[in-house]
Amino acid sequence: MDTIASLFSFITWPVSWVIVQFHKVYGAIFGDDTGWAWGLSIVSLVILIRICLIPLFVKQIKSTRAMQTLQPEMKKIQERYKNDKQRQSEEMMKLYKETGTNPLSSCLPILAQSPFFFALYHVLNGIATGKTIGVIDDPLLASARKAHIFGAPLAAKFTDSADKVAQLGATLTDVRVVTAIMIVLMSGSQFYTQRQLMTKNVDTTVKTPFMQQQKMLMYVFPVMFAVFGINFPVGVLVYWLTTNVWTMGQQMYVIRNNPTPGSKAQAAYLERLTKHVTHHGKTRKRSEKTIVKAIVAKGRDRNEFERKFINSLSKAGLAAQTDGTVAKGQTADVAETEDGTPTTAAPKRQQPKRQSKSQRQSATAKPSGESEPKTSLTKSDEPQDAKPSAAKPAGGGKPGTGTRSKAQSGQRKGPQRPKSPSKK
Repeated sequence: MDTIASLFSFITWPVSWVIVQFHKVYGAIFGDDTGWAWGLSIVSLVILIRICLIPLFVKQIKSTRAMQTLQPEMKKIQERYKNDKQRQSEEMMKLYKETGTNPLSSCLPILAQSPFFFALYHVLNGIATGKTIGVIDDPLLASARKAHIFGAPLAAKFTDSADKVAQLGATLTDVRVVTAIMIVLMSGSQFYTQRQLMTKNVDTTVKTPFMQQQKMLMYVFPVMFAVFGINFPVGVLVYWLTTNVWTMGQQMYVIRNNPTPGSKAQAAYLERLTKHVTHHGKTRKRSEKTIVKAIVAKGRDRNEFERKFINSLSKAGLAAQTDGTVAKGQTADVAETEDGTPTTAAPKRQQPKRQSKSQRQSATAKPSGESEPKTSLTKSDEPQDAKPSAAKPAGGGKPGTGTRSKAQSGQRKGPQRPKSPSKK
């Protein structure tokens, strides 16, 4: 570890200078020789470094989103070469190269912090051995050696002997208890951050080598921190625990407000967005408009959570626009009047009932205007050959008068042609 730290000695002077500047501020509040002054100086160093790395973090997010846009192509490659894993990996790497994406981009913040981490280790190791380093002179060195964090010296390690710990003014039990707790917290926060990323912010419909690497790192990193943590000074443990907590909070913010499409985090986010938009009738934040705009632009390529979001807006009488805004839908089942009272929309026009073949044939067989045949055999409708005298009414009246002259349903109005009596 000392050899690796010496490789980053070129950045030792800036790191020690930043720590001393923060120590002047906190020393005026808590005292120059207190653990609070030196411990908060290290915490402030972490925060300053992570703020400087925010552009790199944004680049990491963009690279991750670029990986997500390639997932349909990755799925096609998986289906095409599902029986040839080697060819599948080769095609995946070829796709990464053509699009300029990097599956290991999530490791960039860790790699960028490495020089500062080892430089801080080099500074604290010099304090433990009583050597001035960087801008830390003899008075500052003596002050740092007196500083204790919960009873453990700033430069003490878990593996130090009792004599060495006694020289720093502490007991071996205090040092090991404090370092053990900090190692557990450091490893646990790292594991939780990776697990949160894998379980909530990953599209599980597409399995890529990137996902396998992330799953492996989820278990490898905590073990590495636990193994190497026993050789870290207390000050370095403070540094690494602080940066892990920062990363965990930063990751939680990203997962909640900018989730990966197709992940469980996106389902939860769109559910919250649906309630918000249907309540207010519009998208108010810029981030919300960006999400809605991206969903609308996908068209038929939307996943199940995005389709559910669009359908929920339609049921509420809203429609997502291409610019990310939300407007009143024109095809809603329930409309609103000018005073805001909900009214039921007009019913849809129903298609006429389809007739059977026999019905269509019978309709075409009847000529227009022809009367329908009689089916009832009442007294007035008896056959005329049985009572021929009944066809001639008394008084010489014209046939066709009386009840028989009334137009029946389907007959033409006006005088009807008399029927001739049947011949026997």
